Amino acid sequence: MKPDTTVELTSLFEYFKKFNPLSLEAEHAIASISKAIDVKKNTVLQPIGHTCKTIYFIKKGLARIYYFKDGVDITESFAFENNSVARVESLFTGVASKKAIQLIENSELVAINATQLFKLYDTYPQIERLFRLIVESAYVETIHRIESIQFHTAEERYKILIKEAPDVLKRVPLKYIASYLGITQVSLSRIRGLK
Repeated sequence: MKPDTTVELTSLFEYFKKFNPLSLEAEHAIASISKAIDVKKNTVLQPIGHTCKTIYFIKKGLARIYYFKDGVDITESFAFENNSVARVESLFTGVASKKAIQLIENSELVAINATQLFKLYDTYPQIERLFRLIVESAYVETIHRIESIQFHTAEERYKILIKEAPDVLKRVPLKYIASYLGITQVSLSRIRGLK
């Protein structure tokens, strides 16, 4: 990436600041292994069976992580603007993922080469700390998601989703929302109809 394109990465570095501010030198190091890309709606960014080697930051748009169980397409999670998305279990183990990343909208992303990123850790401990904090945050979100499934009804999970992502119904097909909540579209329609 050319140095003059770091302007394209402003929102990425703003996102990083929420976790751990970086020096200008560290920002340039990340910029050198990143590229801004535009991806069309419905594109599968990383297919099932792919080994994840890229971390994506969503500047604009929306992605989902999904998998198949007994032939049924199930949405595990959504990733909105100013957030990152990757198949972390594949990224750290080098094992092909059983899940995929698909874009639900035309999206503007920043793709960070994870192999080169990990090589920066020894030179820039602040980059290693940054990504440790991002992964910790994602882990806590995953635990909250599991606990939500364990302890909340579908209706309660729906209310939580709407509170956390108010425009989700306008942007995400209902079939994906229903599978995310672990219910049928008929059940989702019933829940939405409750006042």
